[in-house]
Amino acid sequence: MTKSQRTREICALAPIVPVLMIDDAAHARPLAEALVAGGLPALEVTLRTSAALDAIRAMAEVPGGVVGAGTLVTPEDVRAAKEAGAQFGVSPGATDALIAACEAEGLPLLPGAATATEAMELLGKGYDMLKFFPAEASGGAPALKAIGAPLPQISFCPTGGVSPSNARDYLTLSNVVCAGGSWVAPKDLVKAGDWAGIETLASEASKLMD
Repeated sequence: MTKSQRTREICALAPIVPVLMIDDAAHARPLAEALVAGGLPALEVTLRTSAALDAIRAMAEVPGGVVGAGTLVTPEDVRAAKEAGAQFGVSPGATDALIAACEAEGLPLLPGAATATEAMELLGKGYDMLKFFPAEASGGAPALKAIGAPLPQISFCPTGGVSPSNARDYLTLSNVVCAGGSWVAPKDLVKAGDWAGIETLASEASKLMD
């Protein structure tokens, strides 16, 4: 059993993991309900806003959802996320201190890697399900395919610049389980409370691997 087993199970729930920046915690529950209803149960709330931890608390109560915390950078981030109810963590990169904190808290981690060396180092620590970040800036689907050739035992969730127009380029790669995307919860629809519109976007994204 690798340290990525639970993370891999979460990543396999749907082709897209919504990457969410939430400014108002009041939006959290209806947003999560719309995304889950649309077929995207794994949700990443980035710790980039003051409302993020409260949003995680609210989303953790939504039936069918699996809520994670993104942008984990420090051990303090890890502890706060776990206390708020996060069921997994996502990081832009990976440090020994961050990994140790996640393991101490029992928080499944999707650690970020952008190069073959970073991926190999994480594999050596027992992680074989990684976030490829920043995906487009790091060469996109061709780069990820090239990294995958000598490292077939590692799977990825590309995030960063993934959109409806290029998502299939990633999702058709043999080393990709899912992709992270923010387009399923655009700020204007969230601000307007257009949960039906978000559910429609989620439903479309959930079918990207069909």
